Amino acid sequence: MNTLMNIDPWSILDDLFDANSHAFRNMRARATGRFPPVNVFLDDDAVIIDVELPGKSAKDVDLSLEPQAVSIADRPAVTADSETGKTAEARPAWSRRLELPFRVDADKANAKFTNGILRIELPRAEKTGIRRIAIAG
Repeated sequence: MNTLMNIDPWSILDDLFDANSHAFRNMRARATGRFPPVNVFLDDDAVIIDVELPGKSAKDVDLSLEPQAVSIADRPAVTADSETGKTAEARPAWSRRLELPFRVDADKANAKFTNGILRIELPRAEKTGIRRIAIAG
């Protein structure tokens, strides 16, 4: 029997809110610490992303860049089974994928980890613009 001391408040709220609600799942994940807070700064030339990761280091985080998105994830620990000798990689504890408002130049992107803050600087890719093509014939 559940007592008042061991009831998870989120299990009560699950009954009150639609369990499929995206906003509620994100709120619950943030409150239970499943993904870190992120601050995004945008200007004309670049986007700067600060990820708060207290107690973590650069080797604890995976970072991948797409033309118009960035993915940040916890690097899962590799465990070895002593009986079989096989190694297994656990699923990441958290991951975030951020869509960016413009294409970024992956060659000029950089990231640094300082005092528990991961700062990712992503400069805007050169604008290609619209180009007219002459039609032969």
